[in-house]
Amino acid sequence: MGSRSSTRPPDVTPVEDPGKLAEPLVENGCFKNPFPTYREPTFRNLMSLIWAFQTQDKSNVPSKEMILNQTLPMEKPDFKKFESEPGNNLKYMWVGHASCLVKVDDLTILTDPVWAQRCGPFGIFGPKRYRDVVCSIEELPDIDAVVISHNHYDHLDHSAVKKLNARFQDRLCWFVAQGQAQWMKDAGCKTVVELSWWGEHTLKAHGKEYLVAATPTQHWCKRTATDTNKALWCSWVVKGPRHSFYFAGDTGYCYAFKQIGRIHGPFSLAAIPIGAYEPRWFMQPQHVNTDEAVEMHKDLRSEQSVGIHWGTFKLTNEPYMEPKEKLEKILNLQKLPLSSFVTVKHGEIVDFLAKSGTNGDTRNTSELIEETKHMPGTAKQETHGKSNI
Repeated sequence: MGSRSSTRPPDVTPVEDPGKLAEPLVENGCFKNPFPTYREPTFRNLMSLIWAFQTQDKSNVPSKEMILNQTLPMEKPDFKKFESEPGNNLKYMWVGHASCLVKVDDLTILTDPVWAQRCGPFGIFGPKRYRDVVCSIEELPDIDAVVISHNHYDHLDHSAVKKLNARFQDRLCWFVAQGQAQWMKDAGCKTVVELSWWGEHTLKAHGKEYLVAATPTQHWCKRTATDTNKALWCSWVVKGPRHSFYFAGDTGYCYAFKQIGRIHGPFSLAAIPIGAYEPRWFMQPQHVNTDEAVEMHKDLRSEQSVGIHWGTFKLTNEPYMEPKEKLEKILNLQKLPLSSFVTVKHGEIVDFLAKSGTNGDTRNTSELIEETKHMPGTAKQETHGKSNI
């Protein structure tokens, strides 16, 4: 994929990997970030954010569908392309925001499914979708697994979960971070695997074994007034016999991505957020900007990456097309191929066959984690949630 420049954009704060694997902190029954790059928002911050949304909105989302069709065109998915030849697959479709349909070898995965018109309680509050979903849940091909990064409304849609369960029932395996399993079961999910950071699960499907692992992110959780950080947040690794996929979900930039790249990388494909980052003084701890997304791409050692978390809901203040435009600029600045980190249309099905068929380090993951334990200055670590079905 070409050489990787060491030039770092001036607005990306350097982060150093301390060696010790990132583990979530727990205080009074709530999870906390262990990263020095994270800070909790204050009440004053929240009031300032509300004022900024009212007075400094530069998103400029067109009200006319005709303009959106030109700037953010959508495709009606042809799922015959998605279900073509078995075995050697790395197919990807962007449903919108953080919802992606991915085929890794013969395993079909859906990420953070949101079909609601608004991302908020009861589907009637919260930011409204300005690019519609490209297909119904009933039109989707067969799905083997769903991975959930965290429980915010723009990443976890109760109505979509119910519809997926109604269609696939116990054929669907749901992967969630620690503390989220009961909510999923209450929503009708039959098979739920709950993992903490670095936890692993072996999923058997289509005559093959796939490694699914929960990995750290710098974020937070909240769904009601009383459940702040009662559940954990995470990213996901999926490794098949030939290819591997990384799904970041939602995150600020931190040292964890160097660790994920070292233990689970390189990746055939990574889905990395590139939008919802302004105003920076508030969003930086929880949402990467485009510069930081490219740093993640390099830290993860991804062959190819695709931008998510933009172009669907109006969540923040940056111009709605800026994430895509800035991505191309930063790739040129860093002398990285434009093909190494791309954006795609809603509904577009792309065949991301990696040049090397990358599925990460061939050593057992537990060996790599054990190796990390004995790095200088590294305390003993535990691997959480090892399981197989």
